[in-house]
Amino acid sequence: MCGRYVMARASGDLMAEADALLGEQLEGRDLHPSWNVAPTSDVPIVLERLVDGEARREVHVAHWGLVPRWAEDPRIGVRAFNARSETVTEKPMFRSAVVSRRCAVPMDGYYEWKRQGAGRSAAKQPYFVHPEGGGLSFFAGLYEWWRDPEVAAGEPGGWMLSTSIVTMPSPDPGSGGVLGDLGRLHDRLPVPLSREGLAGWLDPAGREASPLVERIRAEAYDVAASWRLDPVGAAVGNVRNDGPGLIEPVSALF
Repeated sequence: MCGRYVMARASGDLMAEADALLGEQLEGRDLHPSWNVAPTSDVPIVLERLVDGEARREVHVAHWGLVPRWAEDPRIGVRAFNARSETVTEKPMFRSAVVSRRCAVPMDGYYEWKRQGAGRSAAKQPYFVHPEGGGLSFFAGLYEWWRDPEVAAGEPGGWMLSTSIVTMPSPDPGSGGVLGDLGRLHDRLPVPLSREGLAGWLDPAGREASPLVERIRAEAYDVAASWRLDPVGAAVGNVRNDGPGLIEPVSALF
């Protein structure tokens, strides 16, 4: 799964990394940096839409927790912050979005907790997973627009943009290097996109969802092989804590 991450780039930096323009909702605003992004937060996403017949790549801000168009209550998104790649083309929550509303979720890195021992009371060590060179990563995501029926047409606040991060099984724990470390850290992995994979995933002309999902899954481990895992302090476990100190490496508990 992916339930906590870091996105601390300014709008200009993200636009340059993604080769994207700002969506209308972000014009005149900057992104709020966070070293402890949690589900239900507002997060930047990168998507492409057709403008006068041509694809235009844009940065938008979305609610993390996907709310499908047919939902009666937006609180359904609380449990849809991740989408399993194995079933994303079948589940009613995601199957429409994966065909025509795919996005990328930019991150400086994400957190995962490694449990020591059995049982729910076993101690857990948080790790910050990020590119070795400190660059920005893009992860496969989905997005949806949901209309609030209680807001009159044309009034502000009538539409909610929401997103979910696509996940897949982690590498075999017996793999060498960082892939084995990821397999031992957690059994799920957010799906990272290569530069070529990013272009294909965002392309609004791509309507064959299953081959696209298989492509990004096939490339994911090659992208993840350049990551590193740093043990970090327990403060990240509290969503009220924020700041660059959260990603400072510490000595692992085990």
